[in-house]
Amino acid sequence: MIRRCPACDRPNRVRPRHLADRGRCGSCKAPLPPVSEPIDADEATFDEVIREASVPVLVDFWAAWCAPCRRAAPEVARVAEQMAGKAIVLKVDTERSPALAARYRVQSIPNFVVLKNGGVVMQQPGLVDAAQLGSWLAAA
Repeated sequence: MIRRCPACDRPNRVRPRHLADRGRCGSCKAPLPPVSEPIDADEATFDEVIREASVPVLVDFWAAWCAPCRRAAPEVARVAEQMAGKAIVLKVDTERSPALAARYRVQSIPNFVVLKNGGVVMQQPGLVDAAQLGSWLAAA
């Protein structure tokens, strides 16, 4: 994955297993903090992160037309910021990645899945707040 340095804005290639780690920019050597925002994931990105992640992963299955999904988005962003370094948050658009939604038997959205070491720890449809999302990740 490509992450931009907050100091010099240069691109840095970061392996998914290091998304929750602190690193250094390859160009200016400034610190690269852990990912603290949700990552929009296509099928390839999803599979790579799930396979390599060293921390629990929260997946938000959503769609642009879904009003509850839009209401959940700030909560998902909040938990990504709060859990930076302890978890990774992925957003999967079910309209663009229906095969991923089918793989996890997503029948209603928003639908949240917590994965650890590639396996499902829990899954729940419906709107929830950042505190609930964070407690699921902490339990994983």
